[in-house]
Amino acid sequence: MSISSSSANGVAIALPPKQRSETEQVEIVGSSAAMRQLRMQVRRIGPYFRSVLVSGEAGAGKELVARTLHSMGPGGEFVVHAAAEFEGALAGCEMSLRRTLFLDGIGKMHLEAQDQLLRALKKHERAQGLPESPCLRVIASTREDLRTLASAGRFRQELYQRLAALEIAVPPLRERIEDLPELARFFLRRFAMLYDCGIPEIADDAMERLRLYRWPENVRELEQILRDGVLHSNGGRIEPHHLPVFAKEDDAPSAASAGKGVRLQDVVEQHVLQVLKDCGGNKLRAAEMLGISRSTLYRMLDTGASSIALR
Repeated sequence: MSISSSSANGVAIALPPKQRSETEQVEIVGSSAAMRQLRMQVRRIGPYFRSVLVSGEAGAGKELVARTLHSMGPGGEFVVHAAAEFEGALAGCEMSLRRTLFLDGIGKMHLEAQDQLLRALKKHERAQGLPESPCLRVIASTREDLRTLASAGRFRQELYQRLAALEIAVPPLRERIEDLPELARFFLRRFAMLYDCGIPEIADDAMERLRLYRWPENVRELEQILRDGVLHSNGGRIEPHHLPVFAKEDDAPSAASAGKGVRLQDVVEQHVLQVLKDCGGNKLRAAEMLGISRSTLYRMLDTGASSIALR
């Protein structure tokens, strides 16, 4: 077993893990209704799409969905580009007959680059059906509401309409918390192979702590926490003290306190303020987490206790 404990501070360390195969099969994990629906969407459009928009919060699994879509197509390269640094990314695509271009964070793309992408999409559409026509497929991911950005003139309307014609929304982990045990088993099996140890178990009270957490960084955060748990437990049973100190679950108003004369409006306002605080004051991200539009969030912040200044 390649896991050992440091005698200096009690923090577990690991020898270099085994290298993962470049051809390792991607897998969308989860048996919830939301994930069954997502897999059905991927199977339906994977073999046929030319461009698709994958939306969701940070760490929810947008790139995993993109890689799964690519794996169902005609093959070729899967090329990842940060959309904010997109200039010139299409240069190598002209000579490639098969390529999937994954543009991560397309809401951050400059308008000039959006025009470049739009021209490329039109060019490849015109070339379809011609001999030796390039097979460029584009998958764009976003945390932002592109419709709002397009209405504000910060995203090209025509490009938004092309991308959003096929959209897959990846649900956040807190909305499919029933998938958490299955996700945990998946990651623990992976870490057992990486670190050449037995598959660790999670104590019931440790699993309950994981269930109660809000997961602001979603599945990516769960993966890192479980990785740290495996290392701190030396590959053995993961107990609560092997987990980080999570934010207090009682920060939000409880149902009991809501029944003691607290107005529903006050409960809603406190929840909105807490989510906005968790997002570091980022109103766009807070609106996404709350499942409301940014304009609705602004209206809520303009009323009553929501006008309290956030630090």
